[in-house]
Amino acid sequence: MKREALSHKVFVVGLDAMDPRLTRKYVDMGIMPNVKTVIERGSARHDLMLLGAMPTVTPPQWTTLATGAYPMTHECTAFFRQGGDINKLMLNFNSLDCKAEQLWNVTAEAGYKTLVWHWPGSAWPPSSDSPNLHVVDGTSPGSVNMSTGQFDSEFLVIARPENQGAKFKTQAASSSEVPCVVTGLDEEQEEVGESQTGLAGLTSGIHGDGWSSYVVDPWKDGQGDYINISVDASLSYLRDVDEKWANAPEGAKEFIILFAKGLVRRPCLLLKNADGKYDTVAIYKNKKEMEPMATIKNGEYFRDFIDDGVKRDETIKCNRDLRVLEIAEDGTFVKMWVSASMDCAMNKMWHPQSLHQEILDNVGFPPPTSTLGGGDKQLISNCMNECWEHTLDWQSAALNYLIENDGYEVIFSHFHSPDLQKHMFIREMVTARPEQGTTQDDYQKFMQDVYTQIDRYVGRFVHLLDDGWTLIITSDHAQVCPTYGLRGLGDTGCNIQLMEELGFTAMMRDENGELILNQYGKPDIDWTKTKAVANREMHIYLNLKGRNTHTLADGTVIDGIVDPKDQFQVEEEIMTALYGYKDKVSGQRIIAFALRRKDAVLLGLGGEYPQCGDIIYCMAEGYEHDHDDSLSTSLGECDTSAGPIFIAAGAGIKEGFETSRWIRQVDVAPTMAVLLGTRFPHECEGAPVYQIFSEEI
Repeated sequence: MKREALSHKVFVVGLDAMDPRLTRKYVDMGIMPNVKTVIERGSARHDLMLLGAMPTVTPPQWTTLATGAYPMTHECTAFFRQGGDINKLMLNFNSLDCKAEQLWNVTAEAGYKTLVWHWPGSAWPPSSDSPNLHVVDGTSPGSVNMSTGQFDSEFLVIARPENQGAKFKTQAASSSEVPCVVTGLDEEQEEVGESQTGLAGLTSGIHGDGWSSYVVDPWKDGQGDYINISVDASLSYLRDVDEKWANAPEGAKEFIILFAKGLVRRPCLLLKNADGKYDTVAIYKNKKEMEPMATIKNGEYFRDFIDDGVKRDETIKCNRDLRVLEIAEDGTFVKMWVSASMDCAMNKMWHPQSLHQEILDNVGFPPPTSTLGGGDKQLISNCMNECWEHTLDWQSAALNYLIENDGYEVIFSHFHSPDLQKHMFIREMVTARPEQGTTQDDYQKFMQDVYTQIDRYVGRFVHLLDDGWTLIITSDHAQVCPTYGLRGLGDTGCNIQLMEELGFTAMMRDENGELILNQYGKPDIDWTKTKAVANREMHIYLNLKGRNTHTLADGTVIDGIVDPKDQFQVEEEIMTALYGYKDKVSGQRIIAFALRRKDAVLLGLGGEYPQCGDIIYCMAEGYEHDHDDSLSTSLGECDTSAGPIFIAAGAGIKEGFETSRWIRQVDVAPTMAVLLGTRFPHECEGAPVYQIFSEEI
């Protein structure tokens, strides 16, 4: 039976990690007026909650939103995909791995011109050859083109008279310590070459059947230490100008910025103002140029600095963002921030590719992604948040341009700003960092800044409600500020710490108990003594005979050690040990649940090996990373929570309505299908939220 459409234009405003609990708080405080408008003109629960699928992490939950199917059905069951062995990881953003139909294929088939914009869950490559389906990226979190176009790391520039020469130092210090603690300034050797670290490095490249990522210490090897992130630094002398300058004003001083880890060198002038105080940096291509490439005042944020970059040994045109953070008025100190570099010509993840040039011509270059917070007030507020403000302006302008000029009728969009920003400080909200002068009030402000930024983004699309559009504001998950924090389990890699302590995973160690490192400087698992491994958040795999084989460094292939007839008993041992483990600080359990795969189907997990573990577990409230290993109903400190959000408004939606229904993540796709009058995706397991429709269904 064909249904009449309740709306002919639907726009999903996807906001990664948008927290319904914090949103409700800030709306009630009056600092999110645009979201308040959408709520008042539409429908939601009063608490704005959406029951998220498991695990509470980006690719599975965006895939669930797109398909209306649970992770055990679409088989995107973690941030990373299970690789060729039970300790291996692979990227999990590939639509070819998705075993459920995406709603955008349905809408395109139904004749709706559909745009999928940076949706990091089974969106790329395009999963339909319909000419109505256009797709932009979706191969990573972050922002458009991050996984393919972003290269180099963001870094700090430190210029002062006592620096000898110009050097580029990788991982010079923690971001909050530069320039106070920078080692090796007296070394003669300069470090040069391409750099791609952090999230961009992690989500780029092809890894065959996967790679091993052992989390022996969650604070050093895993996701634990977002605060003390090492930062690269371009260190330079600061001195009077020499005679080589073609146009240096009187009293100017000179220094050098080393881009591309030193492969691109740009001379700079430090300039005085009319009062004789130094307050401006001018960047030149070389000293012979009469005009600078950019002139930046103290405290100014400069968008889209166009220059050369070096990517895979090739010189290319790139755009960067810059900010002058500090200038000593007497000309004795300069501190700047430089973003990662973006390949201006990268159109690899645009379908059709003509969309890339259209956006470049009418909106501008895709901005870089910033993840350099480090608990430092200056970097969080003036660099990271401001970089996301650039992305906000660019992305909202791009989407509005495409709506106005290209006739799209259905849009699935994603904005990652809240997720990556909150990762940089959310665990510190209770304790703060008094040694760095950062208080709890500072952290409350960081969070409010993120949510007022979200509100500005939503505000760019509120006008669509008057143009016949239906807006759906939703997220994949949120993030908690945990009471106790990491406990050696629940990380995205192969978790060693707790599993080794409980006796189920064994590492190669010497007679003194020290890790034995292989030829690559990495530890190895001792598969002859390992009964099980916890790989990827929430999954534990038994090392079964006949199912799991392992190739050692010398080429020897060995079998698993757990006899299949003993599988039930070994699973029982593991679950009993997990439930019985008492935290050394609180004295309480750290596990919310541990279930056999066959029982985990109750949660929408389970299913066939290898994409689901033999045991599915979840960390108890208070012991999460901040998300991904938590229940979607978990609450954290400082009014944080782990679950996603859902608000709908516009054509086909009741106005000013609160529902008491628990809305599930699998319900979003069929709700959109009813609004648009299309069939449901083939594997859809959710149900329409019929209570919020303006007409009875």
